[in-house]
Amino acid sequence: MLTTHSIFEQMNELGAEKVPFFFMIDFLKEKGEVIPLEDLSSDIQFSMHEDQLNTPLIDFSFNKFPISAKEYQKQFKIVHDHLLFGNSYLTNLTCITPINTNLSLQQIYTHTQAKYKLNYKNQFVCFSPEIFVQIKDGKIASYPMKGTIDAAIDDARSKILSDEKEAAEHATIVDLIRNDLSLVANEVTVTKYRYIDELITHEKRLLQVSSEIVGQLPTNYHEQLGTIFDQLLPAGSICGAPKKKTVEIILEAENYNRNFYTGVFGVFDGKNVDSAVMIRFIERENEQLIFKSGGGITAKSDCESEYNEMIQKVYVPIY
Repeated sequence: MLTTHSIFEQMNELGAEKVPFFFMIDFLKEKGEVIPLEDLSSDIQFSMHEDQLNTPLIDFSFNKFPISAKEYQKQFKIVHDHLLFGNSYLTNLTCITPINTNLSLQQIYTHTQAKYKLNYKNQFVCFSPEIFVQIKDGKIASYPMKGTIDAAIDDARSKILSDEKEAAEHATIVDLIRNDLSLVANEVTVTKYRYIDELITHEKRLLQVSSEIVGQLPTNYHEQLGTIFDQLLPAGSICGAPKKKTVEIILEAENYNRNFYTGVFGVFDGKNVDSAVMIRFIERENEQLIFKSGGGITAKSDCESEYNEMIQKVYVPIY
């Protein structure tokens, strides 16, 4: 496991040599892995944009045991007070939820349907729908996701797009990501604003709102991959704005270590980069499986609604 300086230094060195590599960086940029693909061990499994198995497992069970609404309210109040004081415009608050399932981490990795999947040494699995950044032919693009609603709700699509709180939250994140990309790229533009993707879980269908932001990198970008990721992390969509102060608020409000949850993983193929935000995340702690989930809080947020959204995001996309 590498530490902060060596993570980004190694990415720069391998990128300059155009050596394909896998990388994984934790939420606080304190540790990670940077491994040439030819040296990648079999106990690190990942897939990106691959066709998934569509065979449901027999006797699939999944039970969740979230923190109480009262306990969540204490954490919410810390965040909300900071928002009212103007210390943050948007803060991503997350929690841990113990789960019971008859599935192993390997089975979860194999059978979940997701854009990005990672099984790291049977310690945790991630099945993320969210792109962090993609670099293709010198252009860098980010696709922040903010805004979730149950697709079964009447007129769900219109309701999520017309919700003032959700609209303000999404606008804040788009502005933050646009500013972040401007640190490393030129001609940064929002090319798609608030489009909807559908996510299918073992319980229901969800609608998720995203945007697309694109910029032009310098011609020698492959020599600066580590520097680029160092400047962009942590991902704006899972911390908030302004980023530095908001991370301090997160550390005050959350009573657990995110570790690699809400970090990023990805691959440099020798020319281009694809990477994901590590959300939808199950980690083994001793003999207990822990699901980590949360959402963005603004000054207009309602505690009960945010609590329910945190629980709603505890799912496995097996169908």
